[in-house]
Amino acid sequence: MGVIGLGWMGRVHSQSYLRVGHHFPDLALAPRLVTAADPVAALREDAARRYGFARTTVDWAGVLADAEVEAVSITTPTDLHVEVGVAAARAGKHIWIEKPVGRDAAEAAAVQSAAAEAGVRGTVGFNYRSAPAVARARELIAAGHLGTVTHARFRFLGDYAAHPMGALSWRFVRATSGSGVLGDLMSHAADLARHLLGPLDAVVADQATFIPERPTPSGATSHYAIASGALGPVENEDWAACLVRFASGARGSLEASRVSVTDQNNYGFEIHGTEGALAWDFRRMGELRVSTGGGYQNLSLAAEHVGPGAGEFAAFQPGAGIAMSYDDLKVIEAAGFLRSIVDGAAHGPVLIDAVHAARATAAMAESFRTGAWISLST
Repeated sequence: MGVIGLGWMGRVHSQSYLRVGHHFPDLALAPRLVTAADPVAALREDAARRYGFARTTVDWAGVLADAEVEAVSITTPTDLHVEVGVAAARAGKHIWIEKPVGRDAAEAAAVQSAAAEAGVRGTVGFNYRSAPAVARARELIAAGHLGTVTHARFRFLGDYAAHPMGALSWRFVRATSGSGVLGDLMSHAADLARHLLGPLDAVVADQATFIPERPTPSGATSHYAIASGALGPVENEDWAACLVRFASGARGSLEASRVSVTDQNNYGFEIHGTEGALAWDFRRMGELRVSTGGGYQNLSLAAEHVGPGAGEFAAFQPGAGIAMSYDDLKVIEAAGFLRSIVDGAAHGPVLIDAVHAARATAAMAESFRTGAWISLST
């Protein structure tokens, strides 16, 4: 394995490779950390010491040129995703890439096409799909326990950029990130909605930038960093929301924010059907609130603490109510990635899912410009 980009996500991917065999001992492949790349020397030194990479390099091309590297994690800023992703595919490397896969739908499609042409496998970091409670929700919906789904709400609300002195990192600059919260959090909402309820047919959307300027950092910075440099312009959106028409006929709303004061990773959904409803909050990851079986009025949601039998829960804990973590979801992704390399089948989100999410967020941006419903069915 090679890892390109050693910030937070690079560390999470590296840790996942080291842990995956502990939780999934049946895997036919055992990952070995060979080469890591990052322009920041301190991050390279830390990765070699902490995770045992045999080699490190400043240049991502050095990872792809390494004959020992058979698969790569791409955890760089978004502007490098298309260049690195296409190059990795053409070099015959399997790809685990973070979302958004490109700054726009065309870049995401370019990576997907390159992987398909090269015959390599591609996994995408839509990790919320991997929560066992989400797997259980999908099972209940597919089995008809909610009746016909009528409407739903998906929310991805965060406060990581709520501080007005939050550093003007690459996430706020169009050249490096493309969109703002549309690519960062709304892509998760769009993917989760499609994963649970099927294709999105049309959207009408709004968006806003509430903090127009931020201080420039003095060097490499983290997701939550505060800075004190000269102010520079924020070039993309802080908040976005849309109404959705699903191909099934269901209706919904999706909302994402990076400046939502008091919302620390407030991610989740509520889904209603003709005979029941369910709800999930990422911060209570193992709990699914469910009401099924008809009755229609004056019903309550009961808490179901998912356990073995729901998704990949049994790979981590023996009984319901024992907490799993965000990092566990990335271990599940790593296992799916390795399984896909072995058998050539999809295990978890794949590159075409990233293309669908990018097309959805692009439609939202177009709707904001025009004020009209934008179709996704063409």
